[in-house]
Amino acid sequence: MLKPLSKERWNYTTAAHLLNRAGFGGTPKEIEHLVNLGPDKAVSYLVDYENIPGHSPNPEWAKPDPSRLDRFMEARKADPQKRQELLREEQRTQRQRIVELKHWWLNRMAKGSRPLQEKMTLFWHGHFATSAEKVRDAYLMWKQNDLFRQHAVGNWSKMLVAVAKDPAMLIWLDQAQSRKEHPNENFAREVMELFTLGEGHYTEKDITEAARALTGWTYDRLNQQFEERPRFHDDGTKTVLGRTGNLTGEDVLEQIVAQPQAARFITTKLWNFFASETPSDELVTALADAFRKSGNNFKPLLAAMFHSEEFYANSVIRNQVKSPVQWLVGTVRVLERELPPPLVCFGLTRNLGQDLFQPPNVKGWDGGLSWITTNNLLARYNEAAVLVQGDLSMAKGVNLNLGNGGAGAGKVIAERLQNLKLRPVDIARILSEDEQKDKQKLLAALEKRLLQAKLRGKQQETLKQYLDSQPGLDDAVILNTVRLMMSTPEYQLT
Repeated sequence: MLKPLSKERWNYTTAAHLLNRAGFGGTPKEIEHLVNLGPDKAVSYLVDYENIPGHSPNPEWAKPDPSRLDRFMEARKADPQKRQELLREEQRTQRQRIVELKHWWLNRMAKGSRPLQEKMTLFWHGHFATSAEKVRDAYLMWKQNDLFRQHAVGNWSKMLVAVAKDPAMLIWLDQAQSRKEHPNENFAREVMELFTLGEGHYTEKDITEAARALTGWTYDRLNQQFEERPRFHDDGTKTVLGRTGNLTGEDVLEQIVAQPQAARFITTKLWNFFASETPSDELVTALADAFRKSGNNFKPLLAAMFHSEEFYANSVIRNQVKSPVQWLVGTVRVLERELPPPLVCFGLTRNLGQDLFQPPNVKGWDGGLSWITTNNLLARYNEAAVLVQGDLSMAKGVNLNLGNGGAGAGKVIAERLQNLKLRPVDIARILSEDEQKDKQKLLAALEKRLLQAKLRGKQQETLKQYLDSQPGLDDAVILNTVRLMMSTPEYQLT
């Protein structure tokens, strides 16, 4: 298990697979660069990303906002009509910032120099699923996103403590309201069930006792940061997962990570995200052992995964459904085009079923085949026209309901879309002159760029028939060929 892939098997296909899974795909030139590096240096290039400059300016508003509490107090003292006006104004501001935040992050994924860091940030966002619908503060959502980025490949215990003290999480799972008189069990339950152990590996008593240990961890609204308040903490004796004492929140999280099941749970979830579903028990054991030997650090585990023969098995390569974010970001990267404007990206990902910063529930997105419904698949085909041909008419019918007060906001956004322009793909950037003139070379170049593999017989024959029906290869025909290839079942897989 986890035997390193031999150098003889390192080629364009395996290098493309690594870049697709450990990042968001790339151009033929980027894939060839990994091929030339060889497997060891290619994995290191992605995993040891701290050696690569990765600074990206934060949103202008991504900082504490002391005046927000003043506005809240003003609204409380105002008459009902004025209060509603102030509330609507604050909601508009937060909605707009969330739209900007989504675009800011998508841009980091599409254009950043550290693809694995952003891919892991996306993994943690789905794992510790937290929604702006309840948090209602774009700064706190950005702060949590940055926390995931900073701890992306670090230590499991440190990540858990940081997340437990994160303001967005404190609000999301009601930990901020937990007191020794009335311990709130939401975070204590989800940290065991969803984040670390899974059902059946803890008792209701463990949850009750853990909730007591976590009391006193709360949220300072004025400074928008974590605060520990000893007077709210239950300092009595507790027993959690076999450990007894005057346990604190850190003690509980440390005891959870010490469970053998904790390593099996998180490594299985990482394998599902990066490789494939339902790994064998033997493989899970090998992954968990590697994780334990590394001191519960994620970077060595990921390096072992990305080196392993199992990761490059034929049953794994090009056998994972692209998430909407992977589909959008990967398309932007392989077509070497700019990311669409914030409002367009907001509509595209929401329409495809993955609304960043607004997961459907505490479990996050199901992923896998759940991304492919009849409606979602049709939406992918339509939205290919947006990204390839710049046809924004395909973006104007997307679901833009924004939750509270969202129907009106959606109407405003739909109207704004009317004034947006999006350039089509620059054909000269992705195809040579010979490839633009020869139908056979065109198909081969697009297969290599978009699929890193050959189309199946039926799909390839359909595209050949389309090209044969055209009098020549002008820009419109070429762009439509790209769109048609993006509408194949093969393009939905990575």
